[in-house]
Amino acid sequence: MEHNSRTSLTRRGLLRTATGAGLAAFGVGYGTASAAASVGTTSRFDLSQPSYDLFRDKNLHSNRVQQSFAFDSVNKRLFVAAKRLDSPESAGDLCISQLDFAGNYVSYMHLNGFGHGVAFGVRPVGSTSNLWIETDANGNGYGTKLAFIGYNPGTTVDAASQGFGKFQPISGATEYTCSIDPVYNRMIVRYHQDGAKHIAVYDLADTDKGDFSSPVAMFTPPAISGTPQGYTLYGSYMYFITGDGYSASNPDPGNTYITSININTGAIAQGPTLTKAGSTLVYREPEGLAIYRTDAGESRLFLGFASGNEGDRRSSIFYKNALV
Repeated sequence: MEHNSRTSLTRRGLLRTATGAGLAAFGVGYGTASAAASVGTTSRFDLSQPSYDLFRDKNLHSNRVQQSFAFDSVNKRLFVAAKRLDSPESAGDLCISQLDFAGNYVSYMHLNGFGHGVAFGVRPVGSTSNLWIETDANGNGYGTKLAFIGYNPGTTVDAASQGFGKFQPISGATEYTCSIDPVYNRMIVRYHQDGAKHIAVYDLADTDKGDFSSPVAMFTPPAISGTPQGYTLYGSYMYFITGDGYSASNPDPGNTYITSININTGAIAQGPTLTKAGSTLVYREPEGLAIYRTDAGESRLFLGFASGNEGDRRSSIFYKNALV
């Protein structure tokens, strides 16, 4: 079901769709043209401090370069997005691999025509891990809507399916991606409008209902040089990673930089800061950021890298845990 108009829907229709997609109900909503930031100031990760290994060089179902990753912190699952094997970039065909926290492969799901996979989030409902991920890829292979779809191992879903919720949070915008902050319970959405990328932040209490009408922050991020490779949110700060894979012109330690941005002001808080996490990896292309809080209460900023030789790409993930 697409929520890209203000057409009224019956309660029965809402509940039927909600049951199929895993939400209690879907509301119809759009972001406003502007909004005053109203996010309380939190601590932020110190990007200058060391990174630590979660795992290195683990196999995915697709052996192409990973694009991003996300955690289900309730059900203790890790999901990694990559392009489907033998599918053109413009098709937007994704392969989602589920791993355990040691990086062992568990299962996969194929999402055809969904998008590029720059960033996505996971929202658990009971034992089901629901993906907030781009869908309805355009001719360039980037998603033009956000989808809320339950992860179902071993299945293939086409973007044209009506079996899950689709949303366009910002009227007139295109090319949506998102990430979830599971600690402060917010979603960050990156979208394209008027020739530029913009940011909107929402409370999960609203997005859980499909309501994007009340963003808590909206801003245009500052220009940051380098190839964009992912972003995430923790409290009142957005984190952005840029860089390229190792090559003759980009040898060890590479050009992977992380930047933190204050979502209340839109200004850079720290960075761009070079990271040498996984500097000895083969290939080492930065791919994705995500947040997780351990059972002991430690918040972590995770950094992903595609590693390994061409034709046998692997997943490598590290984290930072120093807060200031």
